[in-house]
Amino acid sequence: MPNRPINVLYIDDDATLGRLVQRMLARHNYVVEHVETADAGLARAEAGGIDVIILDHDLGTASGLDVLSALSKDAASPAVIYVTASSELSIAVTALKAGAMDYVVKTVGEDFEILLRAALEHAVVKTRLTRAREQAEHEVRAARDRAVTLLAEVNHRVANSLSLVGSLVRMQANSVEDPGAKAALAETQARITAIGNLHRSLYTSDDVRAVDLAGYLRSLLEEFAQSLAGSGQMPSIRCEAEPVLAKTDKAISIGLIATELVTNALKYAYPNGQGEVRVILSREGDTVTLKVADDGIGWTGTGTIRGTGLGSKIVRAMAKSLATELRYADTGGCGTQAVMELSLAGLAPPASEAA
Repeated sequence: MPNRPINVLYIDDDATLGRLVQRMLARHNYVVEHVETADAGLARAEAGGIDVIILDHDLGTASGLDVLSALSKDAASPAVIYVTASSELSIAVTALKAGAMDYVVKTVGEDFEILLRAALEHAVVKTRLTRAREQAEHEVRAARDRAVTLLAEVNHRVANSLSLVGSLVRMQANSVEDPGAKAALAETQARITAIGNLHRSLYTSDDVRAVDLAGYLRSLLEEFAQSLAGSGQMPSIRCEAEPVLAKTDKAISIGLIATELVTNALKYAYPNGQGEVRVILSREGDTVTLKVADDGIGWTGTGTIRGTGLGSKIVRAMAKSLATELRYADTGGCGTQAVMELSLAGLAPPASEAA
């Protein structure tokens, strides 16, 4: 029990007994305030500073059960010890169901004092433990909120830094004349954008531990298309995506794969520079499928790789990190369709994280 006096509110219409209880408990480090009516008791309880309430059943014009009902509406109200001269068990049961912490029968002699003191000590200890638990839970929630805010700020700063790096790469690309170097820098910028957009999605999300792949891919491809259009290319990129929640590291890999496949399609599928590239993210049962398709000259994934092959290496590495592989569907020579199937269980964060 704490060293400071325990403040007790005693609600009983019997003034004589009230004074007796005050003297009786004062010897044991309790400060007892006595009120004789239900309204006065509720008003004093609402004013605060009370550790425990001793509540009599019969208050003359009111019942202690009415007071209990009113106190139960406030979750922060003090613990209540219900007392009555009646030995009927039904009153005790009703009081305990109504929110009383303990129940004491008024008796003549020392028994009442002993039982009341025992009930008070139990109520004080239980109240202290409850409040300590609530305080600990509050501190844990506050710490979690601070951590989430800090992580969002980190993602914000990373996204801004990557955006700056992407702008520098674009400026470098605009300053070179060699077409190969210009294309390589443009691809590098697209990869930076893929990662930067992921961090942008994180700091605008309610949960920084998971990403909605549909929104992430749409944002990524829209910015990618705008970047290419600004460089003089006029791509047509269409995205159809169903909502799928994924861990952040998995989302980065998927974003990089989509970026590489779209880049290859725009570079090689349409020699005349005109055509559509489709990115489709679908979910069926426990399987999530990513498709990147075009209607160009066609590629089956076999034969000599055009370009440096860096994009293909990136795709293979990212697919391996997702415990899958990329395959090319047979389109009969009519365009290209790259397909990657993923396990939903491997993508999704645990339920406790996604909440």
